[in-house]
Amino acid sequence: MKEIIDLNCDMGEGFGQWKLGEAPDEEIMALISSANIAAGFHAGDPNSMDRVVKLAQTYGVGLGAHPGYNDLQGFGRRYIKTSSEELVNDIVYQVGAIREFGRRHGVSLQHVKPHGALYMEAAVNEELSEMIVDTLGKTCGTAIIFCMGISKTYEVAKRVGHPVAREFYADRDYDKSGSIVFARHVSRPKPEEVAEKCVRACKEGVVRTVDGEDIPIEFESICFHSDTPGALDMGKAIRAGLTDAGITIAPAATVLGL
Repeated sequence: MKEIIDLNCDMGEGFGQWKLGEAPDEEIMALISSANIAAGFHAGDPNSMDRVVKLAQTYGVGLGAHPGYNDLQGFGRRYIKTSSEELVNDIVYQVGAIREFGRRHGVSLQHVKPHGALYMEAAVNEELSEMIVDTLGKTCGTAIIFCMGISKTYEVAKRVGHPVAREFYADRDYDKSGSIVFARHVSRPKPEEVAEKCVRACKEGVVRTVDGEDIPIEFESICFHSDTPGALDMGKAIRAGLTDAGITIAPAATVLGL
């Protein structure tokens, strides 16, 4: 059984007057221990980045950059065919923005988590993962990389000794390989069922797949998405379920002992 776990959420996912999701960032931020903040390419703009980074500082939440494909129209959920070098440059650009807003508000960058289709591409693309890990090591030092445990990203980070946190997805389904089932549109989950799923994963180390089988799962952080319908109620249920089970919620750096 896990005694301590990180709880992370994707934050600041709007642009100008537009906002994706129904849950206010302020209320979500009060529930989590690490925030993945949209950095301008799939969502986010300078004003939203500044506002959400300041919220992370106020609530003592671990600051994370959430870079994605340059795809505002598709919210970064569409695969864009380009070179690994170009993608890495896009990541450096976005991470730098979040890091500088963090410096403005006196909080250091805790982690980097690729968004959406970029996250899934890095999971299976060893060359891209190698370039991401190498570049983040040079530019962000010990900033933790968030990824799936079965991903190439995790393999590469572990191989070179870069800090890495494996994620468990509260509001996504799993297939029998241990990968999340990528979805562009997610229905409204039942908060109590999601919470039970998370507590069971922490206690028993297993998750039920879409085929109805239990598979082993290893992770240091639980993720839910602020744009999932009912995200606020879901986040409250997850936090309450973990706390009631005697599991401490803390930022990823604390969980990893960094």
